[in-house]
Amino acid sequence: MNHNIAILPGDGIGPEIIAEAEKVLAGLQADFGLSATLEHAPIGGAGYEDSGTPLPDATLALAKTADAVLLGAVGGPQWEQLDRPLRPEQGLLGLRTELKLFSNLRPAVLFPQLAAASSLKPEVVSGLDLMIVRELTGGIYFGQPRGIRTRDDGQREGFNTLVYSQGEIERIGRSAFEIARKREHRLCSVDKANVLECSELWREVMNSLADDYPDVELSHMYVDNAAMQLVREPRQFDVIVTTNMFGDILSDAAAMLTGSIGMLPSASLDSTGKGMYEPIHGSAPDITGKGIANPLATILSVAMMLRYSLDEPALAERIERAVGKVLDNGLRTADIAAEGSNTVSTSEMGDAVLAALRNG
Repeated sequence: MNHNIAILPGDGIGPEIIAEAEKVLAGLQADFGLSATLEHAPIGGAGYEDSGTPLPDATLALAKTADAVLLGAVGGPQWEQLDRPLRPEQGLLGLRTELKLFSNLRPAVLFPQLAAASSLKPEVVSGLDLMIVRELTGGIYFGQPRGIRTRDDGQREGFNTLVYSQGEIERIGRSAFEIARKREHRLCSVDKANVLECSELWREVMNSLADDYPDVELSHMYVDNAAMQLVREPRQFDVIVTTNMFGDILSDAAAMLTGSIGMLPSASLDSTGKGMYEPIHGSAPDITGKGIANPLATILSVAMMLRYSLDEPALAERIERAVGKVLDNGLRTADIAAEGSNTVSTSEMGDAVLAALRNG
């Protein structure tokens, strides 16, 4: 079966890290039977420069017809003064909305070779393997009304609306319960039900769903406590499900437990399993063009794409084993380098993963 993959390099280090992921895809095509057609399109700042919009019509059309989307990163200081609808991030938000990508999977897995690179003690994070399931198309990032206005007293104020429907909560809840079933059967729902009515409904719906998943242990935690527990005892978690904004914050905090934000992939899925895959680290304009960006999160995003959307789990495992072998060999990009390691460039890390992939 041939897979159609949309490749959206984006901005900043996006093209650099996507190039290394494409090396791995080419290796899978040449040596391991992957049948895939790759098509490229601009998004974000690159989309604006190409077509005057962060989500060009041609890019959206390609993404809609593809079996999966691989994205690099969007954003950069040169576009920050644009009107909000034209900023690069709106291209990413628009793509998530148009593709109905409501379930964002953000694993936080500590490779044992990087235990010393974590900001926490090795004995606290060793063996860490948790999944954050973030609702991606609702909540305060999308709620209306929103804006900046001037009050009668002359004071300007900004306002945003936090809103979730029962159906939106049920949809992300079932996604999280199903993922927990494939792991250790433990799900922690994170909210702020002691303050927010929206969170009260969130908790009620999660509790009602639990009756359909008697094999999964459901617990609840306020978001402030969850942030503390991620730092105090992160291995207590298996799967965390939470809202758009809380998930955005907690997943970045969890990223640093693994040693570097440059190590973490993500998946954003629709109801059929079609998804967009991207590293969570952003466009990193401060290191763009220096050849020092870590491509491993993007390469691991390819593994997630193969597992969740393309039904190629064996190839996904090959990539993950190859990344482990490269780390075993002491190769590190600058963000995960330590004393005694061999610091390599972006392209050298991609070459090393490809070599490890081919050597089994």
